[in-house]
Amino acid sequence: MPALRRATGRLIDFALVVTAAALLAVLTFDRMSALVTDVPEPAARGGFDLLTSRGDVLDASAGLGTSLWDKSVGHVRQAFALLVVAAFLYQWACLALAGRTVGKALTGLKVLPRTPGRAALRAAVTTATDVAVYAVACVLLVQGEVLLSVLVWLVAVALFLLNALPVLGGRRRSLADRVAGTSVASVRLSRFAATRRVGTS
Repeated sequence: MPALRRATGRLIDFALVVTAAALLAVLTFDRMSALVTDVPEPAARGGFDLLTSRGDVLDASAGLGTSLWDKSVGHVRQAFALLVVAAFLYQWACLALAGRTVGKALTGLKVLPRTPGRAALRAAVTTATDVAVYAVACVLLVQGEVLLSVLVWLVAVALFLLNALPVLGGRRRSLADRVAGTSVASVRLSRFAATRRVGTS
C-alpha cells in the first residue's frame, strides 16, 4: 500500500481535528470576551470588594483581576478537554462503526480487525499522540508552568513522531496499530463498483 495514501488519510483526519480546534478557539475567545464586556457582574463584585477592602484599592482590584484570569484559564482548560474528547469520539466512532475514519475512507484504507475494544484502544493512542499531550502542554503554558510545558511539548513531539513516521513506511504499523493490535489495509472494490466495471467493459 503506498505510503502517500496513508499519509494523505492521516492529514485529512488531522485537518478535521484542526478545524474543531479552530471552532473551539473562536468559542473560547467569545466566552473570554464576554467576561470583560459583561461589566455589571465584575463591576458589582469589584465594587463590593472595594467597599470591604478598608481602603486597600490595589488588593481589591487584584482580586478582580485574578478572578477574571482564573475564569479565562478555566475556559481554555474546558476547550482543550472538549477537543480531546471530540478527537477520541471521532476516532472511536468511525473505527468501531465503519472500520475507518473519513481520511481513511477517502483514501481507500481500512483498519483491521474491527472490534469496539481495539477501536477504543487505537482511538485512545491516536488521540493521545495527536492531541491530548499537546493540550496538556498548552494548558500548562497558560497556567504559567513554562518549564514543565516545554518538557511536555518535547514528549508530545516524540509521541507524535513515533505514531506518524511509520505511516510513511508504507506497510509499517503505527504506534496506535501496535498497541491496539490492528493494521491498515487497502479496501477492495465494492460489489456495486465491480458490477458497474464489468458491465461497462
